[in-house]
Order: sequence, then structure tokens, then C-alpha cells
Amino acid sequence: MSTDARNQVELTAVLWAASEGGFTALNPETGTVSEGETESEALANLTEATELFLEEFPLPDRQMPVITTIRIADVA
Repeated sequence: MSTDARNQVELTAVLWAASEGGFTALNPETGTVSEGETESEALANLTEATELFLEEFPLPDRQMPVITTIRIADVA
């Protein structure tokens, strides 16, 4: 993807510590997921995975989905 700021889109990254060590990163707009030993590595890997995904499956009309929360019963 181009690094020209006019051609960039801002997407969400959700990051959490993985139980086996390292970090997992998720982009909910595309569903891409990646991992890394550090937070910055996980985010860099997610950025690359998301760019590759969007080359094949562009976001329709650059519309951003509505992101909200839901509540579920505590299963612990």
C-alpha cells in the first residue's frame, strides 16, 4: 500500500498478551490477526497482514463499520 497520507485509512487494532507469551493483535474491520514477541512486533505484523488482505479485498467505499460492545454472562 502507498505511504502517501492521502491514501491511508485509519483502522482499529486490538492487542492483548497471549497466554503462551508474546502478543496477539486483531484488526476487527478486516478480521486479520497476527502475533509478535513484543507489542510493537505484533502491531507491525498486523499492519503487514492487514495491508496484504486489503490488496485482495478492499474495504467497500472506504466505509467504516460501526463498532460497539455487547454483554454476555460471565462464563468463568
